[in-house]
Amino acid sequence: MTDDLAVLDASAQAEVVRRGDATPLELVEAAIARIEALDDVLHAVIHERFDEARAEASSPGLPTGPFRGVPFLLKDLGAGGRLDGSPSHLGNRALRDAAFVYRDGDSHVVRRLRGAGFVVIGKTNTPELGFSCTTEPLSYGATHNPWDPDRTPAGSSGGSAAAVAAGYVPAAHGTDGGGSIRMPASACGLVGLKVSRGRVSAGPQGGDPGGGRSVEGCLTTSVRDTAAILDVLAGAEPGDPVVAPTTPRRFTEEVHADPGTLRVGLHTAGVAGLAVDSDCVATTEAAARVLEGLGHHVDVGSPDALGDTAVGLDAILPVHAATTAASVDEVGRRLGREVDADDFEPRTWEHAAIGRGYDAPRLVAALDGVVAWTRRIAGWWDDHDLLLTSTLGTPPPAIGHLAWSAPDSALRAIVFNPLCPVWNWTGQPAITLPVGESADGIPVGVMLVAAYGREDLLLRVAAQLEEAMPWKDRRPPIHAASAGARQ
Repeated sequence: MTDDLAVLDASAQAEVVRRGDATPLELVEAAIARIEALDDVLHAVIHERFDEARAEASSPGLPTGPFRGVPFLLKDLGAGGRLDGSPSHLGNRALRDAAFVYRDGDSHVVRRLRGAGFVVIGKTNTPELGFSCTTEPLSYGATHNPWDPDRTPAGSSGGSAAAVAAGYVPAAHGTDGGGSIRMPASACGLVGLKVSRGRVSAGPQGGDPGGGRSVEGCLTTSVRDTAAILDVLAGAEPGDPVVAPTTPRRFTEEVHADPGTLRVGLHTAGVAGLAVDSDCVATTEAAARVLEGLGHHVDVGSPDALGDTAVGLDAILPVHAATTAASVDEVGRRLGREVDADDFEPRTWEHAAIGRGYDAPRLVAALDGVVAWTRRIAGWWDDHDLLLTSTLGTPPPAIGHLAWSAPDSALRAIVFNPLCPVWNWTGQPAITLPVGESADGIPVGVMLVAAYGREDLLLRVAAQLEEAMPWKDRRPPIHAASAGARQ
Protein backbone atom coordinates (compact mmCIF):
# COMPACT_ATOMS: atom_id res chain seq x y z
CA MET A 1 0.00 0.00 0.00
CA THR A 2 1.24 3.52 -0.74
CA ASP A 3 -0.37 5.40 2.16
CA ASP A 4 1.73 5.96 5.25
CA LEU A 5 -0.45 4.83 8.14
CA ALA A 6 1.16 7.29 10.54
CA VAL A 7 -0.34 10.27 8.72
CA LEU A 8 -3.84 8.86 8.20
CA ASP A 9 -6.63 9.85 10.54
CA ALA A 10 -8.81 7.20 12.17
CA SER A 11 -11.49 7.41 9.48
CA ALA A 12 -8.90 6.83 6.77
CA GLN A 13 -7.30 3.92 8.62
CA ALA A 14 -10.71 2.31 9.02
CA GLU A 15 -11.27 2.72 5.28
CA VAL A 16 -7.95 0.96 4.60
CA VAL A 17 -9.30 -2.07 6.46
CA ARG A 18 -12.69 -1.91 4.75
CA ARG A 19 -11.01 -1.85 1.32
CA GLY A 20 -8.94 -4.88 2.22
CA ASP A 21 -5.65 -3.01 1.76
CA ALA A 22 -4.58 -3.95 5.28
CA THR A 23 -5.81 -6.20 8.06
CA PRO A 24 -6.58 -5.03 11.60
CA LEU A 25 -3.51 -6.92 12.76
CA GLU A 26 -1.32 -5.03 10.30
CA LEU A 27 -2.64 -1.70 11.59
CA VAL A 28 -1.99 -2.78 15.17
CA GLU A 29 1.50 -4.07 14.43
CA ALA A 30 2.36 -0.82 12.68
CA ALA A 31 1.17 1.23 15.68
CA ILE A 32 3.18 -0.94 18.07
CA ALA A 33 6.28 -0.42 15.92
CA ARG A 34 5.76 3.34 16.03
CA ILE A 35 5.51 3.33 19.81
CA GLU A 36 8.62 1.18 20.13
CA ALA A 37 10.51 3.53 17.82
CA LEU A 38 9.63 6.81 19.55
CA ASP A 39 8.35 6.39 23.08
CA ASP A 40 11.76 6.31 24.70
CA VAL A 41 11.86 9.99 23.72
CA LEU A 42 8.27 11.07 24.41
CA HIS A 43 7.26 8.74 27.25
CA ALA A 44 3.57 8.89 26.41
CA VAL A 45 2.57 5.23 26.86
CA ILE A 46 2.90 3.81 30.37
CA HIS A 47 0.95 0.55 30.13
CA GLU A 48 1.52 -1.59 27.04
CA ARG A 49 -1.21 -3.91 25.90
CA PHE A 50 0.50 -5.23 22.81
CA ASP A 51 -0.11 -8.98 23.07
CA GLU A 52 -3.78 -8.56 23.97
CA ALA A 53 -4.20 -6.11 21.08
CA ARG A 54 -2.63 -8.53 18.63
CA ALA A 55 -4.99 -11.28 19.77
CA GLU A 56 -8.05 -9.03 19.52
CA ALA A 57 -7.06 -7.72 16.09
CA SER A 58 -6.62 -11.31 14.83
CA SER A 59 -9.89 -12.55 16.28
CA PRO A 60 -12.87 -13.22 14.04
CA GLY A 61 -14.90 -11.75 16.88
CA LEU A 62 -13.46 -8.26 16.40
CA PRO A 63 -16.54 -6.00 16.10
CA THR A 64 -17.39 -4.76 12.62
CA GLY A 65 -18.02 -1.19 13.75
CA PRO A 66 -17.01 2.02 11.96
CA PHE A 67 -13.41 1.84 13.30
CA ARG A 68 -12.77 -1.87 12.95
CA GLY A 69 -9.08 -2.60 13.45
CA VAL A 70 -7.97 0.96 14.19
CA PRO A 71 -5.41 1.10 17.05
CA PHE A 72 -6.34 3.28 20.00
CA LEU A 73 -4.90 4.40 23.34
CA LEU A 74 -6.76 5.02 26.59
CA LYS A 75 -5.79 7.63 29.14
CA ASP A 76 -5.08 6.03 32.51
CA LEU A 77 -7.83 8.07 34.17
CA GLY A 78 -11.58 8.50 34.04
CA ALA A 79 -14.09 6.18 32.41
CA GLY A 80 -11.74 5.46 29.53
CA GLY A 81 -9.22 4.16 32.04
CA ARG A 82 -11.68 1.59 33.33
CA LEU A 83 -10.66 -1.26 31.05
CA ASP A 84 -11.30 -4.53 32.86
CA GLY A 85 -8.13 -6.41 33.72
CA SER A 86 -5.77 -3.52 32.98
CA PRO A 87 -3.37 -1.56 35.23
CA SER A 88 -5.04 1.63 36.48
CA HIS A 89 -2.81 3.92 38.51
CA LEU A 90 -4.27 7.42 37.97
CA GLY A 91 -0.78 8.88 37.92
CA ASN A 92 -0.34 7.85 41.57
CA ARG A 93 2.82 6.16 42.84
CA ALA A 94 1.08 4.16 45.58
CA LEU A 95 -1.18 2.49 43.02
CA ARG A 96 1.85 1.98 40.77
CA ASP A 97 3.86 0.37 43.58
CA ALA A 98 0.92 -1.87 44.44
CA ALA A 99 0.63 -2.88 40.76
CA PHE A 100 -3.11 -2.21 41.03
CA VAL A 101 -5.23 -3.82 38.31
CA TYR A 102 -8.77 -2.63 37.64
CA ARG A 103 -11.26 -5.53 37.77
CA ASP A 104 -14.74 -4.07 37.86
CA GLY A 105 -15.84 -4.46 34.24
CA ASP A 106 -15.49 -2.14 31.25
CA SER A 107 -16.97 1.33 31.54
CA HIS A 108 -19.58 2.44 29.02
CA VAL A 109 -16.90 4.50 27.27
CA VAL A 110 -14.58 1.52 26.88
CA ARG A 111 -17.43 -0.76 25.83
CA ARG A 112 -18.57 1.69 23.16
CA LEU A 113 -15.05 2.24 21.82
CA ARG A 114 -14.37 -1.47 21.59
CA GLY A 115 -17.80 -2.07 20.09
CA ALA A 116 -16.91 0.41 17.34
CA GLY A 117 -13.94 -1.80 16.42
CA PHE A 118 -11.12 0.16 18.04
CA VAL A 119 -8.29 -2.03 19.33
CA VAL A 120 -6.82 -0.76 22.59
CA ILE A 121 -3.02 -1.13 22.50
CA GLY A 122 -2.15 0.62 25.77
CA LYS A 123 -2.72 3.39 28.27
CA THR A 124 -1.20 6.86 28.38
CA ASN A 125 0.51 8.96 31.02
CA THR A 126 -1.41 11.43 33.16
CA PRO A 127 -0.61 13.68 36.13
CA GLU A 128 -1.61 12.46 39.57
CA LEU A 129 -5.42 12.24 39.69
CA GLY A 130 -5.54 14.55 36.66
CA PHE A 131 -5.13 17.71 38.77
CA SER A 132 -2.43 19.50 36.79
CA CYS A 133 -1.92 21.49 33.60
CA THR A 134 1.13 19.39 32.75
CA THR A 135 1.84 15.67 32.48
CA GLU A 136 4.74 15.24 34.89
CA PRO A 137 3.69 12.76 37.58
CA LEU A 138 6.32 11.63 40.07
CA SER A 139 5.01 8.11 39.51
CA TYR A 140 5.91 7.82 35.83
CA GLY A 141 7.90 10.92 34.94
CA ALA A 142 7.28 13.59 32.34
CA THR A 143 5.74 13.16 28.91
CA HIS A 144 7.45 15.31 26.28
CA ASN A 145 5.90 17.38 23.50
CA PRO A 146 6.75 16.05 20.00
CA TRP A 147 6.95 19.63 18.71
CA ASP A 148 9.76 20.33 21.18
CA PRO A 149 10.75 17.65 23.71
CA ASP A 150 11.88 20.31 26.19
CA ARG A 151 8.27 21.52 26.43
CA THR A 152 5.25 20.05 28.12
CA PRO A 153 2.41 18.55 26.06
CA ALA A 154 0.18 20.06 28.79
CA GLY A 155 -2.28 17.96 30.76
CA SER A 156 -3.95 16.09 31.99
CA SER A 157 -4.43 14.16 28.73
CA GLY A 158 -0.83 14.94 27.78
CA GLY A 159 0.17 11.35 27.16
CA SER A 160 -2.70 10.84 24.74
CA ALA A 161 -1.99 14.14 22.97
CA ALA A 162 1.72 13.42 22.51
CA ALA A 163 0.92 9.96 21.18
CA VAL A 164 -1.55 11.22 18.58
CA ALA A 165 0.60 14.19 17.56
CA ALA A 166 3.59 11.88 17.02
CA GLY A 167 1.54 9.49 14.88
CA TYR A 168 1.49 6.49 17.24
CA VAL A 169 -2.28 6.22 16.81
CA PRO A 170 -4.74 8.42 14.91
CA ALA A 171 -6.87 9.13 17.99
CA ALA A 172 -6.78 8.56 21.73
CA HIS A 173 -9.03 8.87 24.75
CA GLY A 174 -8.96 11.90 27.03
CA THR A 175 -10.90 13.45 29.86
CA ASP A 176 -11.59 17.13 30.44
CA GLY A 177 -12.32 18.50 33.90
CA GLY A 178 -10.72 21.92 33.45
CA GLY A 179 -9.27 21.89 29.97
CA SER A 180 -7.57 18.50 30.10
CA ILE A 181 -8.46 17.63 26.50
CA ARG A 182 -8.28 21.15 25.08
CA MET A 183 -4.99 22.20 26.71
CA PRO A 184 -2.93 19.28 25.32
CA ALA A 185 -4.75 19.41 22.00
CA SER A 186 -3.70 23.03 21.58
CA ALA A 187 -0.17 22.37 22.84
CA CYS A 188 0.31 19.45 20.45
CA GLY A 189 -1.53 20.71 17.35
CA LEU A 190 -4.67 18.57 17.58
CA VAL A 191 -8.46 18.84 17.60
CA GLY A 192 -9.98 18.54 21.07
CA LEU A 193 -13.68 18.73 21.92
CA LYS A 194 -15.05 19.12 25.42
CA VAL A 195 -18.61 17.87 25.11
CA SER A 196 -21.68 19.16 26.90
CA ARG A 197 -22.30 17.86 30.38
CA GLY A 198 -24.26 14.63 30.09
CA ARG A 199 -23.37 14.01 26.44
CA VAL A 200 -21.15 10.98 27.24
CA SER A 201 -21.84 8.66 30.15
CA ALA A 202 -19.14 8.24 32.81
CA GLY A 203 -20.81 5.08 34.16
CA PRO A 204 -21.55 2.58 35.27
CA GLN A 205 -18.77 2.44 37.87
CA GLY A 206 -18.20 6.18 38.31
CA GLY A 207 -20.54 8.80 39.66
CA ASP A 208 -20.71 12.36 38.37
CA PRO A 209 -17.02 13.24 38.05
CA GLY A 210 -16.06 16.56 39.59
CA GLY A 211 -19.69 17.44 40.20
CA GLY A 212 -20.36 17.19 36.47
CA ARG A 213 -17.28 19.17 35.46
CA SER A 214 -15.28 16.29 33.99
CA VAL A 215 -16.32 14.80 30.67
CA GLU A 216 -15.02 12.01 28.46
CA GLY A 217 -13.78 12.46 24.91
CA CYS A 218 -10.87 12.08 22.56
CA LEU A 219 -7.95 13.80 20.86
CA THR A 220 -7.76 13.59 17.07
CA THR A 221 -6.11 15.11 14.03
CA SER A 222 -9.33 15.94 12.16
CA VAL A 223 -12.79 17.36 12.73
CA ARG A 224 -14.38 14.38 10.99
CA ASP A 225 -12.73 11.96 13.44
CA THR A 226 -13.90 14.03 16.39
CA ALA A 227 -17.47 13.91 15.07
CA ALA A 228 -17.38 10.20 14.25
CA ILE A 229 -15.98 9.21 17.63
CA LEU A 230 -18.58 11.39 19.32
CA ASP A 231 -21.24 9.42 17.44
CA VAL A 232 -19.76 6.32 19.07
CA LEU A 233 -19.58 7.75 22.60
CA ALA A 234 -22.67 9.95 22.80
CA GLY A 235 -25.88 8.74 24.36
CA ALA A 236 -27.46 8.26 27.75
CA GLU A 237 -27.02 5.14 29.84
CA PRO A 238 -29.33 3.98 32.66
CA GLY A 239 -28.99 6.09 35.78
CA ASP A 240 -27.04 8.97 34.26
CA PRO A 241 -27.65 12.02 36.49
CA VAL A 242 -27.56 14.48 33.57
CA VAL A 243 -28.46 13.81 29.94
CA ALA A 244 -27.59 16.30 27.21
CA PRO A 245 -30.29 17.22 24.67
CA THR A 246 -30.57 14.81 21.79
CA THR A 247 -29.58 16.00 18.34
CA PRO A 248 -31.71 15.48 15.22
CA ARG A 249 -28.95 13.77 13.25
CA ARG A 250 -25.57 12.14 13.66
CA PHE A 251 -22.61 14.36 14.46
CA THR A 252 -20.79 13.17 11.33
CA GLU A 253 -23.59 14.73 9.29
CA GLU A 254 -22.84 18.12 10.86
CA VAL A 255 -19.25 18.27 9.59
CA HIS A 256 -20.15 19.69 6.19
CA ALA A 257 -23.53 21.17 7.07
CA ASP A 258 -24.09 24.88 6.45
CA PRO A 259 -24.01 26.71 9.80
CA GLY A 260 -25.73 29.77 8.34
CA THR A 261 -24.66 33.26 9.37
CA LEU A 262 -23.63 33.25 13.02
CA ARG A 263 -23.13 35.89 15.70
CA VAL A 264 -19.64 35.37 17.13
CA GLY A 265 -18.15 37.14 20.11
CA LEU A 266 -14.38 37.68 20.23
CA HIS A 267 -12.45 37.55 23.51
CA THR A 268 -8.66 37.99 23.50
CA ALA A 269 -8.00 38.71 27.18
CA GLY A 270 -7.25 36.34 30.03
CA VAL A 271 -8.84 36.56 33.47
CA ALA A 272 -8.10 38.64 36.56
CA GLY A 273 -6.28 41.22 34.45
CA LEU A 274 -3.70 38.72 33.21
CA ALA A 275 -2.54 39.22 29.63
CA VAL A 276 -2.62 36.58 26.89
CA ASP A 277 0.54 35.86 24.89
CA SER A 278 0.82 37.90 21.68
CA ASP A 279 1.07 34.81 19.46
CA CYS A 280 -2.16 33.49 20.99
CA VAL A 281 -3.91 36.84 20.48
CA ALA A 282 -2.69 37.09 16.89
CA THR A 283 -3.91 33.59 16.07
CA THR A 284 -7.33 34.28 17.58
CA GLU A 285 -7.68 37.53 15.67
CA ALA A 286 -6.66 35.76 12.45
CA ALA A 287 -9.37 33.15 13.02
CA ALA A 288 -11.87 35.97 13.62
CA ARG A 289 -11.00 37.50 10.26
CA VAL A 290 -11.47 34.14 8.56
CA LEU A 291 -14.87 33.71 10.19
CA GLU A 292 -15.86 37.16 8.95
CA GLY A 293 -14.71 36.16 5.47
CA LEU A 294 -16.96 33.13 5.73
CA GLY A 295 -19.92 35.43 6.29
CA HIS A 296 -20.24 35.37 10.07
CA HIS A 297 -20.68 38.50 12.18
CA VAL A 298 -17.78 38.88 14.63
CA ASP A 299 -17.77 41.52 17.36
CA VAL A 300 -15.55 42.05 20.37
CA GLY A 301 -17.51 40.85 23.38
CA SER A 302 -17.89 38.09 25.95
CA PRO A 303 -19.88 37.36 29.11
CA ASP A 304 -19.26 40.00 31.78
CA ALA A 305 -19.19 37.30 34.46
CA LEU A 306 -15.93 35.91 33.07
CA GLY A 307 -14.15 38.62 35.04
CA ASP A 308 -15.76 37.81 38.40
CA THR A 309 -12.65 36.60 40.20
CA ALA A 310 -14.35 36.46 43.60
CA VAL A 311 -16.17 33.32 42.47
CA GLY A 312 -12.85 31.47 42.52
CA LEU A 313 -12.33 31.74 46.28
CA ASP A 314 -15.98 31.65 47.30
CA ALA A 315 -17.19 28.77 45.16
CA ILE A 316 -14.70 27.15 42.82
CA LEU A 317 -11.89 26.49 45.31
CA PRO A 318 -14.11 24.64 47.82
CA VAL A 319 -15.61 22.41 45.13
CA HIS A 320 -12.22 21.68 43.55
CA ALA A 321 -10.57 20.94 46.89
CA ALA A 322 -13.42 18.68 47.97
CA THR A 323 -13.14 16.83 44.66
CA THR A 324 -9.42 16.32 45.30
CA ALA A 325 -10.17 14.89 48.74
CA ALA A 326 -12.70 12.49 47.24
CA SER A 327 -10.17 11.37 44.63
CA VAL A 328 -7.59 10.75 47.34
CA ASP A 329 -10.15 8.59 49.16
CA GLU A 330 -10.72 6.63 45.94
CA VAL A 331 -7.03 5.72 45.89
CA GLY A 332 -7.41 4.42 49.44
CA ARG A 333 -10.38 2.30 48.44
CA ARG A 334 -8.39 0.80 45.59
CA LEU A 335 -5.47 0.05 47.89
CA GLY A 336 -7.75 -1.34 50.59
CA ARG A 337 -6.07 0.69 53.32
CA GLU A 338 -5.88 4.13 54.84
CA VAL A 339 -3.64 6.46 52.84
CA ASP A 340 -1.33 9.19 54.10
CA ALA A 341 0.88 11.97 52.75
CA ASP A 342 3.58 9.53 51.66
CA ASP A 343 1.18 8.05 49.09
CA PHE A 344 0.74 11.33 47.17
CA GLU A 345 2.58 14.25 45.69
CA PRO A 346 2.76 17.06 48.28
CA ARG A 347 0.45 19.50 46.51
CA THR A 348 -2.22 16.82 45.98
CA TRP A 349 -2.22 16.04 49.68
CA GLU A 350 -2.36 19.76 50.54
CA HIS A 351 -5.39 20.34 48.32
CA ALA A 352 -7.12 17.29 49.76
CA ALA A 353 -6.54 18.66 53.27
CA ILE A 354 -8.13 21.96 52.23
CA GLY A 355 -11.11 20.03 50.88
CA ARG A 356 -11.55 18.13 54.14
CA GLY A 357 -11.67 21.46 55.96
CA TYR A 358 -14.98 22.49 54.41
CA ASP A 359 -18.13 21.35 56.19
CA ALA A 360 -21.19 20.16 54.27
CA PRO A 361 -23.14 23.46 54.44
CA ARG A 362 -20.11 25.34 53.12
CA LEU A 363 -19.80 22.93 50.21
CA VAL A 364 -23.51 23.22 49.37
CA ALA A 365 -23.20 27.02 49.43
CA ALA A 366 -20.20 26.78 47.10
CA LEU A 367 -22.11 24.61 44.66
CA ASP A 368 -24.99 27.08 44.69
CA GLY A 369 -22.51 29.89 44.04
CA VAL A 370 -21.09 28.06 41.04
CA VAL A 371 -24.56 27.56 39.60
CA ALA A 372 -25.45 31.24 40.00
CA TRP A 373 -22.20 32.26 38.30
CA THR A 374 -22.58 29.84 35.41
CA ARG A 375 -26.14 31.00 34.77
CA ARG A 376 -24.85 34.56 34.39
CA ILE A 377 -22.31 33.33 31.86
CA ALA A 378 -24.63 31.05 29.91
CA GLY A 379 -27.19 33.82 29.46
CA TRP A 380 -24.80 35.58 27.06
CA TRP A 381 -25.70 32.98 24.42
CA ASP A 382 -29.24 34.34 24.26
CA ASP A 383 -27.81 36.97 21.89
CA HIS A 384 -24.85 35.08 20.39
CA ASP A 385 -24.13 31.76 18.72
CA LEU A 386 -20.43 31.28 19.46
CA LEU A 387 -17.60 32.73 21.50
CA LEU A 388 -14.09 32.73 20.00
CA THR A 389 -11.06 32.84 22.31
CA SER A 390 -7.50 31.63 22.44
CA THR A 391 -7.42 28.13 23.89
CA LEU A 392 -4.41 28.88 26.09
CA GLY A 393 -2.86 31.96 27.60
CA THR A 394 0.59 31.02 26.33
CA PRO A 395 2.13 28.36 24.09
CA PRO A 396 3.27 25.30 26.08
CA PRO A 397 6.17 26.19 28.39
CA ALA A 398 9.22 24.16 29.35
CA ILE A 399 8.80 20.98 31.32
CA GLY A 400 8.92 21.87 35.01
CA HIS A 401 7.35 25.31 34.64
CA LEU A 402 3.85 24.06 35.48
CA ALA A 403 4.85 21.31 37.89
CA TRP A 404 2.93 20.97 41.16
CA SER A 405 6.19 21.54 43.03
CA ALA A 406 6.63 25.09 41.68
CA PRO A 407 6.04 27.57 44.55
CA ASP A 408 3.68 29.70 42.46
CA SER A 409 2.15 26.81 40.53
CA ALA A 410 -1.42 28.09 40.94
CA LEU A 411 -0.62 31.45 39.33
CA ARG A 412 1.38 29.80 36.56
CA ALA A 413 -1.56 27.51 35.83
CA ILE A 414 -3.98 30.45 35.56
CA VAL A 415 -1.64 32.32 33.22
CA PHE A 416 -1.31 29.22 31.02
CA ASN A 417 -4.94 28.08 31.20
CA PRO A 418 -7.18 31.08 31.90
CA LEU A 419 -10.34 30.19 29.96
CA CYS A 420 -10.73 26.43 29.47
CA PRO A 421 -12.04 25.68 32.99
CA VAL A 422 -14.97 28.10 32.71
CA TRP A 423 -16.82 25.83 30.30
CA ASN A 424 -16.41 22.80 32.53
CA TRP A 425 -18.26 24.71 35.24
CA THR A 426 -21.00 25.89 32.88
CA GLY A 427 -21.27 22.49 31.18
CA GLN A 428 -21.10 24.03 27.70
CA PRO A 429 -19.32 22.41 24.75
CA ALA A 430 -16.04 23.91 23.55
CA ILE A 431 -13.62 22.84 20.82
CA THR A 432 -10.00 23.75 20.20
CA LEU A 433 -8.60 23.83 16.68
CA PRO A 434 -4.87 23.98 15.75
CA VAL A 435 -5.12 26.86 13.28
CA GLY A 436 -1.92 28.73 14.13
CA GLU A 437 1.58 28.58 15.50
CA SER A 438 3.93 30.69 17.59
CA ALA A 439 6.90 32.58 16.23
CA ASP A 440 9.09 29.57 17.01
CA GLY A 441 6.79 27.06 15.32
CA ILE A 442 4.82 25.65 18.26
CA PRO A 443 1.08 25.00 17.71
CA VAL A 444 -1.41 27.61 18.88
CA GLY A 445 -5.07 26.72 19.11
CA VAL A 446 -8.25 28.75 19.15
CA MET A 447 -11.36 27.77 21.07
CA LEU A 448 -14.98 28.03 20.03
CA VAL A 449 -17.67 27.81 22.71
CA ALA A 450 -21.35 27.16 22.00
CA ALA A 451 -24.51 27.09 24.07
CA TYR A 452 -25.24 23.96 26.06
CA GLY A 453 -26.02 20.99 23.83
CA ARG A 454 -24.81 22.62 20.61
CA GLU A 455 -21.89 20.41 19.59
CA ASP A 456 -23.55 20.32 16.17
CA LEU A 457 -22.88 24.02 15.67
CA LEU A 458 -19.29 23.71 16.86
CA LEU A 459 -18.59 20.91 14.39
CA ARG A 460 -20.06 22.83 11.46
CA VAL A 461 -17.89 25.87 12.09
CA ALA A 462 -14.84 23.78 13.01
CA ALA A 463 -15.07 22.10 9.60
CA GLN A 464 -15.19 25.53 7.96
CA LEU A 465 -12.02 26.60 9.76
CA GLU A 466 -10.32 23.28 9.00
CA GLU A 467 -10.83 23.97 5.30
CA ALA A 468 -9.95 27.68 5.46
CA MET A 469 -6.97 27.35 7.85
CA PRO A 470 -5.81 23.77 7.19
CA TRP A 471 -3.47 21.90 9.52
CA LYS A 472 -3.56 18.45 7.90
CA ASP A 473 0.00 18.53 6.54
CA ARG A 474 1.56 20.17 9.60
CA ARG A 475 3.53 17.61 11.63
CA PRO A 476 5.96 17.89 14.55
CA PRO A 477 9.69 17.18 14.24
CA ILE A 478 9.23 14.01 16.30
CA HIS A 479 6.78 12.02 14.21
CA ALA A 480 6.57 8.40 13.16
CA ALA A 481 6.31 9.28 9.47
CA SER A 482 9.77 10.86 9.55
CA ALA A 483 11.40 8.59 12.11
CA GLY A 484 11.72 5.51 9.95
CA ALA A 485 9.32 3.54 12.10
CA ARG A 486 8.12 0.42 10.33
CA GLN A 487 4.74 1.05 8.66
